[in-house]
Amino acid sequence: MRLHTSSLLTSTALLIGLAAISTSSAASSSQFALPRRAFVSIDTKEKVDSVPTQSSLDLGTLVTRGGSSTNAATATMTKEATSLPPAIKLLIGAGGIYGAFLYYGSLQEDVFRYTAEDGSQFKQAWLLQVLEALANVVIGFIGMQITGATKNIPQQAFAISGASQVSAKACTSLALANGLSFPVATLAKSGKMAPVMLGSLILGGATYSLREYLQVAAIIGGTAIVSMGKKKGGGSSSSMLGVAYIILSLVLDGVTAGFQKRLKAETAKAGVKPKPYDFMFWTNLYMCLTAIVISGALNEIGSGLAYCSANPEIMEKIIKFAICSAVGQSFIFYTIANFDPLILSTVTTTRKIFSVLLSIFLKGHSLSMTGWSGIALACGGILSEMAAKMGGKAKAH
Repeated sequence: MRLHTSSLLTSTALLIGLAAISTSSAASSSQFALPRRAFVSIDTKEKVDSVPTQSSLDLGTLVTRGGSSTNAATATMTKEATSLPPAIKLLIGAGGIYGAFLYYGSLQEDVFRYTAEDGSQFKQAWLLQVLEALANVVIGFIGMQITGATKNIPQQAFAISGASQVSAKACTSLALANGLSFPVATLAKSGKMAPVMLGSLILGGATYSLREYLQVAAIIGGTAIVSMGKKKGGGSSSSMLGVAYIILSLVLDGVTAGFQKRLKAETAKAGVKPKPYDFMFWTNLYMCLTAIVISGALNEIGSGLAYCSANPEIMEKIIKFAICSAVGQSFIFYTIANFDPLILSTVTTTRKIFSVLLSIFLKGHSLSMTGWSGIALACGGILSEMAAKMGGKAKAH
C-alpha cells in the first residue's frame, strides 16, 4: 500500500510538472528576449541556465491582428480575467519547487545510504547522473515542442557547459557516496561563491565588500562546525575523500559559472534567443552524453544496472529522484516566467535550508550543541547573502 501511494504521488508530481510546462510557455511565449538580469544559476539539483523574465501583452500586435482597438481591449480583458492572481502563481511555483526538490534531496540521501542485504551500497554516481539528465531531456523535449524549438543554437557552448555542470553534480553525489553527510554537503554547496570570488580575485582583480567575505566565511565555517559537531553514535563521520569531492564540486561550480557567461555571449553573438526549454533540453542532453561516456569508461553502467536489478527498492528511488529533478526544473521555469529572478533565488535558497533541517530530523542525524551552532552560523550566512541580493534589487529600483 505504501509503495502504491508513493508511486501515485510521483505520477501526480510528473503530471503537475507537465502542466507547468504549458503554463510557463504561455506566460513567456509573447517575448523571448534575454534581459541582462534574466540569467540565474541554481545548484545541481536546481541548476537552470539563462531563462527569460515575464513578458507582457503586446497591445500593438493585438490591434494589428484584431483589426480594431475594441478587439485589442477585449483580448486584454479576457487575458486579465483568465489569468491567475500573482499570489496563486507564486504558490504554484514556490510550492512546486519546494515539493519537488525537498523530495529530491531526501531521495538522493536515501540512494547513497541504502544498504543491500549483503552489505553493499550504491556507488555508481555517474550512472545516477545519466538517469537524472535523461529525465530532464525528456521533459525538456516535450516543453521545447510546446514552446517551439530555436534554430542555430551554438552547440559547442552548450556541450562545454553541460559537461561542466554534470561533473559538478557527479562530484556532489560522489561526496555522498564516500561518507559525507547530506546536511554537510548541502551547506557546503551553498558556499559556491567562495571559488567564484577566489577566481575573480586572482584572475580578474575583482574586489568584494567586507560583508561578502563574512557571508562566505560564515557558510564555510558553519559547515566545518557541523561536520565536526555530530554526536557519537550519530552515524559515520564525513570521510576525507567525501570532503575532497565536495571541494572539487565547488571548484567546478566556479568553472561552470564562467562557461555559462561564455554561453550567454555566444548566443548573443550568433543572434540567437534560446527559450527556456531549449536550455533545459540541450544542456541536459550534453550532460547525459558526458555522463554516459564517463560511466561507461568506469564500467558503472553494467554494474549499476545489475545492482538495481538485484535491489528493486533502490531502482524505484532512483526513478523518483530523476522525475523530481525534471519536474522541479519545470516549476523553476514557471516561476521565472512569472516573477523576477530574485523571487526564484529566494525560493531556492530557503529550500536548501529546509532540506538540511528535514534531513537532520527525518534521517536520524544527531547533532551536539556545537553542531547546531554551526547550522545557525551557516544558515545565517546564506540568509545574509539572500538579504544582500534583495537590498541590491531595491536600490536598483
